[in-house]
Amino acid sequence: MEKKEFRVLIKHCFLMGKNTVEAKQWLDDHYGTSAPGKSTVIDWYADFKRGRTDTNDAHRPGRPNEAVVPEKIKQVHKLVLADRKLKLDDIADIVKISKGSVFTILHDHLSMRKLCSKWVPRLLAVDQKQQRLDDSESCFAMASNVWKGVGLTV
Repeated sequence: MEKKEFRVLIKHCFLMGKNTVEAKQWLDDHYGTSAPGKSTVIDWYADFKRGRTDTNDAHRPGRPNEAVVPEKIKQVHKLVLADRKLKLDDIADIVKISKGSVFTILHDHLSMRKLCSKWVPRLLAVDQKQQRLDDSESCFAMASNVWKGVGLTV
């Protein structure tokens, strides 16, 4: 389970009137080793006693994200579409951001992965899948013809 789901369960125990020990015991009984620790349950109980009703993460102040912005995402996308064999280092040098930011853009925002030294979308459209199937079948047919000419069988 995810943190947020456990927080909801902790809130449920709080609203049911259980104390922290009972809540922790209930979580351990039902979720075993994946249950949150005792200090987590105590901290969330304290927050709920102070009047907190939201189980989401609180906003944390910090440095704004300067590298992973829509302009950089579009720029990286254009580069990858122009040359799918670009390396992370090359993209980072062209766009002037870190390799980690380029990796985040490619994986999280563009849903791409490296496959046979090419950046490809994780989920292909139906026509892209059909094109790959057709290409594979034509390659197999050509290879079969070559093998037959040499006297080999498939």
